[in-house]
Amino acid sequence: MALKNYQYNTIMRIYDARQSAVRAKTDARLAEIEAAIPEYTVLQTKLIENSLEYARMSLYAADSKDGETALVSLRRQNELLSSQKEELLVRHGYPADYLMPEYFCPDCKDTGLIGNTRCHCFKQAVVDLLYTQSNLSSVIREENFETFSLHYYDDTAIDPKTEMTARQNMQRNLDVAHSFVENFDREFNNLLLYGAPGLGKTFLSHCIAKELLNSAHTVLYLTAYELFDILSKSFREEDKDFSASSEHILDCDLLIIDDLGTELATAFTMSRLSLCINERFLNRRSTIISTNLGVPDLKNQYGERNFSRIFSSYKPLLFFGDDIRLKKKVAP
Repeated sequence: MALKNYQYNTIMRIYDARQSAVRAKTDARLAEIEAAIPEYTVLQTKLIENSLEYARMSLYAADSKDGETALVSLRRQNELLSSQKEELLVRHGYPADYLMPEYFCPDCKDTGLIGNTRCHCFKQAVVDLLYTQSNLSSVIREENFETFSLHYYDDTAIDPKTEMTARQNMQRNLDVAHSFVENFDREFNNLLLYGAPGLGKTFLSHCIAKELLNSAHTVLYLTAYELFDILSKSFREEDKDFSASSEHILDCDLLIIDDLGTELATAFTMSRLSLCINERFLNRRSTIISTNLGVPDLKNQYGERNFSRIFSSYKPLLFFGDDIRLKKKVAP
């Protein structure tokens, strides 16, 4: 990832802070246990002494038969001491793993590395830094599956094309969204959310984003205008930061393109959209597109090639009904 030094240092300060917080919490808990359970300190001291002796013997006595026997004995003693420590914690009302470090990311233990490979949490930290996802983070606290309500969708009038009410249709869309999240790591899927404004397309994409962010996936949310602005500046190489940004557009686990069709459509935007869609498809990176355009308008505005790619590889979800934003404004 093409990060500048100050960007990399900013991210590493986050990891340093996480590690410091983990150490402080673990040390505080150890002090609490040592004060509450004096026997624990005795076991801990003996375990440390045995571990130091084990390390010394591993260097100087492991080659002899007697040395190997002594190492096996020490290893068994240490296992017994560790077990006794856990039993002592439980007997005094603490969880057996009370003194185990609680990492922000247990996969890399807050180092940002798994072996020699950057952890998924590091990738998310990069995306957070480059695209300032705090805006999205604040939104998804309010807009998520827990706050989603079918109450605003009419359940009386049946749409002749779908033969469903708006509520039945939205329930189907909601089921697809849940399935998209649940199968995200097993199946490669893309979604196209289309319909008139104010029907919950952006809200539903926020619901999906929150669930995937919670499970440590990299999620990037951009309006169509923001997307094409980044790709345009990257293409012209006006700023190396934007060049790095375009890499994350193509590489993040989930890209959400909101309000496609609100940007000024040109030959350039069509070619950039085609590049983005095709690259992510070939790399099996999921994308969600939301648009207020209908099917004919999508085809007219973005051309046969883009239209064909979207409708052949994206699951279309139609939204219809009354404008929910207006309903919420007039609700008592």
